[in-house]
Amino acid sequence: MASTAAVIGSTGLVGNVILSTALGLDAFKTVYTISRRAPKPESPKLAATLETDTTKWTSNLSSITPPPSTVFSALGTTRVAAGGIANQWKVDHDLNVELAKAARAAGVKTFVFVSSGGTRAFPSSNLPYSKMKVGVEDSIKSLDFSQAIILRPGIILGHRDVPHQGGPLLIGLIHGLGKISQGWQDKWGAEAEVIGRAAVHASVLAAEGKAPSNYWILEQADIIRLGRDEWKA
Repeated sequence: MASTAAVIGSTGLVGNVILSTALGLDAFKTVYTISRRAPKPESPKLAATLETDTTKWTSNLSSITPPPSTVFSALGTTRVAAGGIANQWKVDHDLNVELAKAARAAGVKTFVFVSSGGTRAFPSSNLPYSKMKVGVEDSIKSLDFSQAIILRPGIILGHRDVPHQGGPLLIGLIHGLGKISQGWQDKWGAEAEVIGRAAVHASVLAAEGKAPSNYWILEQADIIRLGRDEWKA
């Protein structure tokens, strides 16, 4: 039976893939988005809400009736784009937590969050970025969704409209490793397409009762497996 989904962060690198993938599957009859600018994919199944004021996003999500079965969040920004760590925290941490709480209160069954790999390891666990991601993960776990799925990818590979500082050099290095050995690239990074597909694939498996637990963490190897090796369009 087809279900409904909502994608937050749908105009970002991974969120765009999640949206286009969900729209292309019969598993979803309607896909909602809430974003500041229009998402790129077009489909009769797409119900897009444009809202430049992000403080209204939680109420926008809560007002979807009936609530979507699954909410995907690939929401995130950078320190430079946000204008500092404090502003980045408001998006990467605070807004994600607020959205998760709103989803839980509305009766959403499955919440999927694109986090980041290595955030709990020393010494990176002390970095503000890691604390943001860990804080969101812990909040989602405490909300006790029927199904929560956390993706922890390595370096996200793909073309960004606004490159991250130092990003092109790092991505070039990882792609170079991939030319030597695909396994080396898989250890350190994954294409945005693979990550997005893994998020959707995992949600479909969960809907079929095939998730290994109600709090399912996908590390880098799991993302590669679900988003590329076992992916069937």
